[in-house]
Amino acid sequence: MTRRVTGYAAEVTVSDGQRFATLGRVVVRNRRLVLLWLRRQALRLANGHGLPLAAEAVRLSTGDDVQPVHFHGSDAPDELRRWATHSAHQDHAIQALEAGFPALFTVLDPAVGLSLTLAGWRGRPGDR
Repeated sequence: MTRRVTGYAAEVTVSDGQRFATLGRVVVRNRRLVLLWLRRQALRLANGHGLPLAAEAVRLSTGDDVQPVHFHGSDAPDELRRWATHSAHQDHAIQALEAGFPALFTVLDPAVGLSLTLAGWRGRPGDR
């Protein structure tokens, strides 16, 4: 029996190399909404570091937003902004999702040993 997978899931996680925590996740109906949610979360996390950008034109439910993370002496906020706002990164992510692969982006905060990963994939949480 072949299981038909509908929809997409996205999740933002943080790890210190030994422990792993989910900061937030969402299930949506298509890959574009996965990418939109991941971009929004990347900008929220970067802005939470103290360098706000212009207001977001498209908003999803605020109940789906990830928990904030405090970065320590790293380039993580700039890397998150770059990933969220540069079309080449977005093109790569949507192509991965279209091909059935997960879209993944990880930033590191070496000052405190944290890695933050944005992930989107076809299916439900736990289907990765």
